Amino acid sequence: MAKFILSILLLLISYSVVYQINGVEGNIEIVIGGEAPSPYSPPDYGDCPDCSPPPELPVCPEPVSPPPPPPPPKCPPPPPPPSPPPPPPKHHPPPPPSPPPPSPPPPPPKKYPPPPHPPPPPPPAQPPIPPLTPELLVAVKVIEKFRRTITNDPLGVTKTWKGRICADKSAYRGFICDTTISDSKVRVALVNFNGFNFSGNPLALTNFLDGLTDLIVFHVNTNNFAGQVPAGISNLPTLYELDLSNNKLAGEFPKPVLAATNLTFLDLRFNQLTGKLPPSVFTLDLDVLFLNNNQFTGNIPETLGKTPVLYLTLANNKFTGTIPHSIGDAANTLIESLLLNNQLSGCLPYEIGKLKKSTLFDASANRLTGPIPHSFGCMEKLRYLNVSYNHLSGEVPESLCRLRDLDELTLNHNYFTQVGPACRKLIKSGKLDIRVNCVLDLPSQRSAAECEAFFLKQQYCPNRESMNLVPCKIDYSDEPVSEPALGRKLGAAPRTYAALQRPGVPG
Repeated sequence: MAKFILSILLLLISYSVVYQINGVEGNIEIVIGGEAPSPYSPPDYGDCPDCSPPPELPVCPEPVSPPPPPPPPKCPPPPPPPSPPPPPPKHHPPPPPSPPPPSPPPPPPKKYPPPPHPPPPPPPAQPPIPPLTPELLVAVKVIEKFRRTITNDPLGVTKTWKGRICADKSAYRGFICDTTISDSKVRVALVNFNGFNFSGNPLALTNFLDGLTDLIVFHVNTNNFAGQVPAGISNLPTLYELDLSNNKLAGEFPKPVLAATNLTFLDLRFNQLTGKLPPSVFTLDLDVLFLNNNQFTGNIPETLGKTPVLYLTLANNKFTGTIPHSIGDAANTLIESLLLNNQLSGCLPYEIGKLKKSTLFDASANRLTGPIPHSFGCMEKLRYLNVSYNHLSGEVPESLCRLRDLDELTLNHNYFTQVGPACRKLIKSGKLDIRVNCVLDLPSQRSAAECEAFFLKQQYCPNRESMNLVPCKIDYSDEPVSEPALGRKLGAAPRTYAALQRPGVPG
């Protein structure tokens, strides 16, 4: 950098310097470098007398030429000249001024969010859980004792038998609580073990059924309860429903049940009960009595007529003898009666015709003989009559076939010989099944030889005149039976037929 500055200074010294000394203008040229100047020549003053030559100036020695300056540094090539500016645009007349833009619409009013709702008040503090009442403490002890007798619990029901009974709905499955009217206390009121299939060694009712003293309903069908019904059942004043069906109860009819005088529903079907039926069973103030599918034997007690029962099933046992004549005394109560599949014999008592409220009577699959009493035409509510698979004979009463509510009249596999016009209308409509009988002009009948063999051994009713007794006024006119209206809805299906299906088994 210093060399560059020195070169610039030496170049400046080589310029000419003009100066003036004693009024004489002269030029002094200082040449640095290059050739030596010519020798000095004094001016000529010959024509000027007054002019004398100026005194000689002292001669100065020639200056020593300085060393040549260093060569100028090599500079980069100058940049290219700038591009000429673009020609000015041609002037056109200015366009007319645009109209001013429309004023923008005023902004919408600013929406402010609604003020937040005040927080809900805190829930009230839960009252402390009261301790179990003495009645519930007793019930829990009874349940725990019974739980220890269970050896098989396929549904895992007993796993829920913990927590607070009657307070936690998920606890103690199978037990239902209610408040008593007398003292407004919560108690274990219902037991519903239907279909639990509990087993034990043994699984006993004693100390369980009679230990829950506030029971209203006790339903335990489809389990494996065995042994006896406890005598303490008579100490349950509010027990109204007892269902012990489809268990392993054996022996005679459980007599302690006869002391449970407040029962309205008794179901002992599908057990192994044997022996004779106690007459007092028909004096219980029951609405429902299901004794079917056991091994009861002997005659049906004559006290049958005293029963207040609405729905009665004695089917699928081994009852013998005749149907009690007293059955007509239940005319104001008995609605459905199932006596089928026993070993009943004798003639149909005409007193059956007094059952004016009866909608179903089934005595099929027995050994009944004789004709159908004419009194059956008085059963004005009758919808289903089944006396098939017996040894009945004679004429089918026309008054029976004229019953307005009749839906099914099943007389097949007997030895009937005659049917009148009203009955033939029922055959045509499909309501009357009279196949495999001895009506000569109808199809699907017994052979003549089979019918002849039967009538050679026919047994007659001891009181044949009673077959013609009619305890009501019957219209015997020739007015035809009205055809059923299209779309007519049938009434509810019989309830007692459902009792013939074993509980816990799909139909």
